[in-house]
Order: sequence, then structure tokens, then C-alpha cells
Amino acid sequence: MQASEIREMSDQDIRARVAELEEERFRLKFRSATETLEDPLRLRFIRKDVARLKTVLRERELGTGGAAPVVAAEGGKAGARGGKSATKGAARGGKAATKRRGASR
Repeated sequence: MQASEIREMSDQDIRARVAELEEERFRLKFRSATETLEDPLRLRFIRKDVARLKTVLRERELGTGGAAPVVAAEGGKAGARGGKSATKGAARGGKAATKRRGASR
């Protein structure tokens, strides 16, 4: 199911489809615990379809309409924090590695 198809659906139809897919996913997960599934990738497709449906619902709640990528706007903040912590972690790792090398000599 593509996002363009989902955007043509009403909110009520999307919620009904989410409920159907989650029920199917539950049944497949239960069956997978007891027997081998014919199509094990179906679980992955269901999970991704549910995510797409919920994403479109959330876009409608926020009023974005899906035109601007929300992740890109938030990515700057997360990237700045991630960069600092990654730098600190690398510095600590480098110092610890240096100390270990010196101690073993």
C-alpha cells in the first residue's frame, strides 16, 4: 500500500484498516510461534503498512499534509546532540585506549 493511496482514504477507513492489519499481525505472530509460516515476510509488510497508515493519520492531526518532511526539520536538533555525544565518546574512548596501551608496556 502506497502513501498516495492512503491519503485518498478517509480517517475512519484508515483506522479500520489499521485494526484489520493489527489483528492479522497478531494471528500471524501467534501462528509463527507454533508452526512455519508460508510467507514469513508478510509480518514485515503488515508492520510497515500499519506504520504508513498511522503516519498519514498523524500528519492529518498536525495539519502538515505530508508536503514537508517532518524528520528533516527535527534532524538538525538530534544531529547536533548526537554529534556532541559522539565526539565526547570518541575522546573518552581514545584516552582509555591510550591509557591501556601505556599500562601494558
